[in-house]
Amino acid sequence: MTYPKVADLKKTAEQFELYSQLQHEYGARGVERVLADVRRAMGAGLKRLRALPADPKLAAREPNSLAAIRKLRPAGPRRMWKSFDAAEYADRLEGALMARMAGCTLGAPVEFWDIPKMQDLARENGQNFPPTEYWSYVPEPFRKRYDFSPRQDYTRDRMNGVPVDDDIVYTLLGLLVVEEFGPRFTVADNGKAWLKHLPYACTAEHVALENLKKSVPALRAGAADNPYCEWIGADIRSDPWGYMAPGWPEFAADMAWRDAYLSHRRNGVYGEMYFSAVIAAAFAVDDPVEALRLGLTEIPRDCAMADAVRWALRVSPRIRNWRQARDAAEKRFAGMHRVHTIINAVLTIWGVTIGRTDVSRVIGETVAMGLDNDCTAATAGSIVGAVVGRKGVPAKWTRPFHNTVHAYFKTHKKFRIDDLLRRFARQAERVHG
Repeated sequence: MTYPKVADLKKTAEQFELYSQLQHEYGARGVERVLADVRRAMGAGLKRLRALPADPKLAAREPNSLAAIRKLRPAGPRRMWKSFDAAEYADRLEGALMARMAGCTLGAPVEFWDIPKMQDLARENGQNFPPTEYWSYVPEPFRKRYDFSPRQDYTRDRMNGVPVDDDIVYTLLGLLVVEEFGPRFTVADNGKAWLKHLPYACTAEHVALENLKKSVPALRAGAADNPYCEWIGADIRSDPWGYMAPGWPEFAADMAWRDAYLSHRRNGVYGEMYFSAVIAAAFAVDDPVEALRLGLTEIPRDCAMADAVRWALRVSPRIRNWRQARDAAEKRFAGMHRVHTIINAVLTIWGVTIGRTDVSRVIGETVAMGLDNDCTAATAGSIVGAVVGRKGVPAKWTRPFHNTVHAYFKTHKKFRIDDLLRRFARQAERVHG
């Protein structure tokens, strides 16, 4: 897909700002009238853009309703675990949650950094690149992320518990939703939980949360004034559904749909459904790449997300490191926004195919690929962690957690990891029961 070029529009908008300031300083009259005319023209253009009809054939291949999505799925196992093995689940869950939090925490202080900047930080720290341990120092150490954790809290020697991140908050929020409303929760139930627990959100989640505050029904909150509806925000919320439906990809994707639909549409929804199914399948296989293939059975076979996943898996033998991965993604998806679900999904996939069952290599290579690299490394960590279990996650990643997870909920600020593991296990038994 070749995207329309908008760089010239951004430059023109900047020129309008600069010349309006300059002409004002020179005492020119009529600056405000010109700007008012431009605003009206831009508003009219935006209205025309939004009114353009979508391709009906493409829309038919990418439906939004769960029933329609299921009709377009390829054949799949649907449910892999016929019974619930509490001991095996506990081992794999701990691996998944710990590797997820490690990947997220490693990527968080360099989120969206370009690759040369990350390489410079590694050289400054005397560390390897791709990273093989947490950063020893990060710039702006006292600046807080999410108004809570200082950036230094994400470093190797100053970490005292898992520092806050929206990826981790949404993993915990999924647990809170099922604890309160049960595994058959509705989109509306999910909206109630967001209003109760979330003080703020970003991009698509921000739009949905603000719509909910305005009493827009939950089933419409993700569609109203939301240009971010195919971005990665739903994808990063995949994990709890896989954790609570281990070995049951179909039901993990079902819960993921009910979560994603609150804020996303089409490929934004499929991203969460796909990775939830992958994580659920990872509890039942010994090869994380097999889980990546099984996830495809829970989304429409001909959607853009499925096409990208199949391509990423097909070329994965040629993608041997972070540099090749980033180059291939940028070539294939030139012009796609860096926060889009699809381009980040292929990086997540390659992080797993490069590192396989080596947790350190999976999350290190994925972070080194850049883009939304705390999100991608977190999801990749979840997948491989569910395959290798607790012993497969090196202690250097988990030791600084001190059995604590920090959060920015309105209702909860701190969780114990051992308690979270017990709570996820209770809900997984409930789902399978």
